[in-house]
Amino acid sequence: MSCSHPLAPLVEMKIFNCQQCGLMVYFSNTRCERCAHALGYLPELTTLSALTPLEDGRFSPLAAPERTSRFCANAAHAACNWLVPADSPDDYCRACQLNRTIPPLNEGDNLLRWQRLEVAKHQLVYGLLRLGLPVVGKGEEPERGLAFDFLARLKGKGGKPAPVVTGHASGLITIDVTEADDAERERHRRDLAEPYRTLLGHFRHEVGHYYWDRLVNGGPWLDAFRTLFGDERQDYGECLKAHYADGPPADWRQRFVSSYASTHPWEDFAETWAHYLHIVDTLETAHAFGLRVQPRGAQDAALTMEIDFEPYHQSDFDVLLKTWLPLTYAVNSLNQSMGQPDLYPFVLAPAVMGKLRFVHALVFPAKVAAMNALSAMQ
Repeated sequence: MSCSHPLAPLVEMKIFNCQQCGLMVYFSNTRCERCAHALGYLPELTTLSALTPLEDGRFSPLAAPERTSRFCANAAHAACNWLVPADSPDDYCRACQLNRTIPPLNEGDNLLRWQRLEVAKHQLVYGLLRLGLPVVGKGEEPERGLAFDFLARLKGKGGKPAPVVTGHASGLITIDVTEADDAERERHRRDLAEPYRTLLGHFRHEVGHYYWDRLVNGGPWLDAFRTLFGDERQDYGECLKAHYADGPPADWRQRFVSSYASTHPWEDFAETWAHYLHIVDTLETAHAFGLRVQPRGAQDAALTMEIDFEPYHQSDFDVLLKTWLPLTYAVNSLNQSMGQPDLYPFVLAPAVMGKLRFVHALVFPAKVAAMNALSAMQ
């Protein structure tokens, strides 16, 4: 096996190989186990590269020797393996530049928690860049940029920790660092009846609120949004109180991707957005591994699939959907064989598919625009 971040899951989207020895390595790896080469991620090339050390902390990536690079400053905390150009005025990589606040790293388990949060955030940013979406920090765009506050709970009255509210406001995403504790997250999953609660899921949901502001609010998509998701001008606070007091409507499974999505149109969009990112990123991993589903004895053609396309470049939403459903049937069955919960414990009703199609239609023009801009530069 390759050596990964000691605190991180083996995250995979694309297949990465060490350019020195050919061993398969993973997105968050910092060293190849076979040949001991340092590894760093080049976001511009979406590739993990083995590195040849130079001097003064600089490296020559084997994947692009002309791109002399150095590690993001957060590599010193084992929190990032992304590279920046050696002559860049920035100390931090594109993902870490989005951080506005990190917790005090010398207190309790904050370093461990923050490292785990960074793994999820970097995977989020990977997907956003692959989709060609604007990923701009508040340093560049104070009004419309994106930023993250990773906050630790402070002691309040009586010595009890004051709560941190995870959420989004005007491009600022706040995450309670205790979400990085498996036991704490499991407690929330149980108390809130959420079958799927992960760090990456949090990031994808909250960034959905941000992109609603950037891509939908006040723009040509707003009327279509209101037709599908509802009128976002209804009182959010009252809707939230009603949800927690009365629960979701009895028919929520026919109209929403999750019970929480039924709270308010903003939450419906954010949940749908997160699921769209889940689908595309998981399909990319399945594509990278050459997965096919062809059940023996199955008479329903809808149960078969082969991913012979690049999901992040697929313009036809129907193709994504026709591939996704058989894959979830297969992997859910595999999980059940191991006594594990379903990997994807959701049913995509026709109304939900329509909302996912809306997100795809919203995202894909941004992807096309980014690809055209890149072609013009080359």
